[in-house]
Amino acid sequence: MALFRRRRSNDPTDSAATAATAGLAAFWEAWPSLRSALAESVDSGAPVDSETSERISALLRAIHPDLDWEIGEAPEPRAGLEDLDLSTDIDPAVLLEQLAALDDPSKLTDAPAYALTLRPGVSEEARIQAERWFRAAPEDDRWLFHPVRPADHDRLSSTVLWDEHELDLSHVSVSMRVDQANGRIDVGVYHPDNMFLSDQTRQAVADHVTMLALGEDEVVRWVGKVTSLAERPLDPLPPTSMPAVAEQMGDLLGGTGGWVTLHGRLPLQGPVEILLRHPVTRRDFPALSLFVQVLVPYTDADGDRLPQESSTTALAELETGLARILGEDGALFMRQTGSGQRMYIYYLDPDSGVLPEFEAALMDWPQGGVQLRTQLDPKWSQFNLARRPYVRRLGR
Repeated sequence: MALFRRRRSNDPTDSAATAATAGLAAFWEAWPSLRSALAESVDSGAPVDSETSERISALLRAIHPDLDWEIGEAPEPRAGLEDLDLSTDIDPAVLLEQLAALDDPSKLTDAPAYALTLRPGVSEEARIQAERWFRAAPEDDRWLFHPVRPADHDRLSSTVLWDEHELDLSHVSVSMRVDQANGRIDVGVYHPDNMFLSDQTRQAVADHVTMLALGEDEVVRWVGKVTSLAERPLDPLPPTSMPAVAEQMGDLLGGTGGWVTLHGRLPLQGPVEILLRHPVTRRDFPALSLFVQVLVPYTDADGDRLPQESSTTALAELETGLARILGEDGALFMRQTGSGQRMYIYYLDPDSGVLPEFEAALMDWPQGGVQLRTQLDPKWSQFNLARRPYVRRLGR
């Protein structure tokens, strides 16, 4: 069956994206000449020499002016059941090696020694470019690359030196107040030595603990205010509990598995069913900026012109196949069904090259001509417009 295609690419940010792409290429071209000096700095504990530091900063500013960076030792390798490759075609020897590593992580001898982490802060545009930087990174057996500061619960039990004060972070406790109306969590951080610290240092420690507990993306996504506490909370919690509270916030705001199902009627069209990813923020899928709208007709419909039996099965198989093709290079954001047609909104990683295979999978649809529209949309303007009336009903 024919695929009717319409492409648009008139976003005014295209020129900035082009400049960022050139900056990405320049950074990774320069990387082999930078890595040794950075490794020496980590090994010695001394600051990176000014020439290398300034060069890296300039290369990152060419990608996005808000990008900052830091280096350090890579975290020690961890192995858990969730890390096992249980695919049917795995080499048994490889699986045995993975199982052995569960008992003795030191067997993972090829683990990187160093980590280079970008810090996009609260800028969504910088976070998008940080993700592109990460996905474009070359294989490097000595370095880990992070597009954003990850959570690091091991460091929550470490000792840090802050303004000549040695602080054991294992003594930290926190309070959390959930503001469901605004979708935010206010965090209070207490350390017994807070009384000896300046206000500025206390706040810096509180921010540091929150970042270690949640990671930068989750802090930007969920945290409203971070406060340093002078007294121990009435109901103290360990900082390692913060991710669970953030997850509960997501469950409160959204539906089952991050999806909400809505039913209604549209004028002149009749009943409609909406499947909406909610809540979702730009930080959940920073690499996905290519908007793809797909209109798929179906022929086996009930009296309300909703799919039934054979069309329901065929649509489910189509969606499963598209999800398999996309993997981490794309995601479904919205699905609207009614009047003999199902409309999908996907976003894809435009740098992944997955679009042709995605389109090819639609060519074989047997129940009518599929229409497809694509547009670079790094701000998710199309999705925000489509979901706006439904998000209002959900209260956020």
